[in-house]
Amino acid sequence: MATVVLLAMTGLGLGALYFLVASGLSLIFGLMDVLNFAHGALLSIGAYATWWAANDGWGFPLALLFGTAVGTLAAVALELGLIRPLYRRPREQVLATVGVGLAVPALLSAIWTPDAHTFPVPSALAGTFGLLGARVPVNRLVLVAAALLVLLALKLFLGRTRFGLVVRAGVEDQAMVTALGIDVRRAFTLVFALGGAAAALAGGLAGLYYGSVDPTQGASLLIFGFVVVVMGGMGSVSGAALACVVVGLVQQFANYYTTAGLGDLSVVVMLAALLLVRPSGLTGRLA
Repeated sequence: MATVVLLAMTGLGLGALYFLVASGLSLIFGLMDVLNFAHGALLSIGAYATWWAANDGWGFPLALLFGTAVGTLAAVALELGLIRPLYRRPREQVLATVGVGLAVPALLSAIWTPDAHTFPVPSALAGTFGLLGARVPVNRLVLVAAALLVLLALKLFLGRTRFGLVVRAGVEDQAMVTALGIDVRRAFTLVFALGGAAAALAGGLAGLYYGSVDPTQGASLLIFGFVVVVMGGMGSVSGAALACVVVGLVQQFANYYTTAGLGDLSVVVMLAALLLVRPSGLTGRLA
């Protein structure tokens, strides 16, 4: 029983990390129709900024806030300087964002070497707590709590705020919304900033989860972020939240009860089976 509880909590923590990555992807694609392959680079920027600040003695909460802010600014710069001129050119978008996704890890490697760096985990988050006979790491709860807060914030943004409604209307008919005197471009920049903030937050918390940061961490997490987005339904934040729970649990249980590495294969097989049965994903809508 203790093993099952530990695997379940670890799977939920990993799923929460995947959701933080996938939520930004889902938001940007669902509202702006942009496949952002530079999303992993934003995650790496947030991870390294958080690591640097934590090593400099800022304390984990302040370091995480700093890393999220740096990632958000990087996302805004990416949208203004690269994505905005390419909104009507999807092929160029893909090439440009893939280029950024390759260039940022190379730059981080050049500055801090390609080696993994130990993440300074605060003592309050380094321990465990008892749950049904299992000793569960505290950081799993931090990840789950962060994912729930981000999910709630995104739901409120999309359904209850003026900017959320403007963006949704702009996606349907940008010309009409612009004719009403509303600057849709500002709202799109805000969406990109929110997606970047979620990615940077995921980067900082990935350091907490894995205990280290490295330049390729963003790229590896981005793969599972895309898997979650496709499984949940392209553009559906709620679907991504459901899919991340399934992916995290399947991955952990398969790795433990079979052979290490089969968890990843199980996720791919599950994705293929789902797309054969339900090509639109679990929800297939923006919600």
